[in-house]
Amino acid sequence: MGTILTRKRQDNTLSYTAIVRIRRGGEVIHQEIETFERRQMAIAWIKKRETELAVPGAIEALKAPDPTLSAAIEKYVTESRRAIGKTKTQVLTRIQREAPIAAMRCSAIGSKELIEFLGWLKATPQTAGNYFAHLAAVFKVARPAWGYPLNWQAAEDARMVATKMGLIGRSAQRTRRPTLPELDRVMEHFSHRTGRANSIPMLTLIPFAIFSTRRLEEITRLRWADLNEQHSEIIVRDMKHPGEKAGNDVRVTLTPEALRIIQVQPREGERIFPCSAESASAAFTRAIQLLGIEDLHFHDLRHEGISRLFEMGWTIPQVATVSGHRSWVSLIDAAI
Repeated sequence: MGTILTRKRQDNTLSYTAIVRIRRGGEVIHQEIETFERRQMAIAWIKKRETELAVPGAIEALKAPDPTLSAAIEKYVTESRRAIGKTKTQVLTRIQREAPIAAMRCSAIGSKELIEFLGWLKATPQTAGNYFAHLAAVFKVARPAWGYPLNWQAAEDARMVATKMGLIGRSAQRTRRPTLPELDRVMEHFSHRTGRANSIPMLTLIPFAIFSTRRLEEITRLRWADLNEQHSEIIVRDMKHPGEKAGNDVRVTLTPEALRIIQVQPREGERIFPCSAESASAAFTRAIQLLGIEDLHFHDLRHEGISRLFEMGWTIPQVATVSGHRSWVSLIDAAI
């Protein structure tokens, strides 16, 4: 039982100072002191705190570091051995610098505070969803990695509530597919490119993007060393993924058409398609604008390829081995 000290003030009223001491091995390892106007209140507080402190790990939790969320974000960014990506870095930096929640201690942040953070953003559900996903990554590692009292379950609860309330949502899926006449016009356009204008192998990249279902950045990173011609497979380095990118290397199946395109490429370096993704994207965009084709992006070729496989009768698991999707829901969304 704790100790209560009664003191008489100058105005002859009494105050009651409650003291709780936790001993281990004869030594005081923790002490708390509170002053009350009534003795009954002091007694009730002592009983409450002694019960709370008797829970295994409670004392250790009090002595654990409790930095601000801003400090936790800083530690996450600086200590991550994997590159966390430009967009994620920008999002976390903005939260650090501008969001009121960043100044709060980790232990004070619950689901209520996270919902208030989403309200502060004043963003579309899709943008808010991206912000929340990047911030939740910090919550996921803070306690097990550094002992910071960020509540991962509170983040999960906030995600569920925010989804139900429409505060966060998934980005709208594009439904644009290139038509055969459009593809013919684009291929015809690049067939007339000469000299430096033809230095980017667009006549190869366009059909390969469709038959392989690969993103342009992934295509330009493909390496000969990662190709397994016998099993018609290749490793896609740093494949895009919501939770990670750098180090997310995935072995995928090559369709017969994609493998044949690779096999006729000159083996003159480490990469199969040794060109810049930025330059190829810019060349495709310029061609689309010049031809007067509306709202067609290079990434739409990936959707075309996935949809084509389903139309050929491939099953979801079969298509996933080509596209590299982990989530079948996302894969179905990608099939238009």
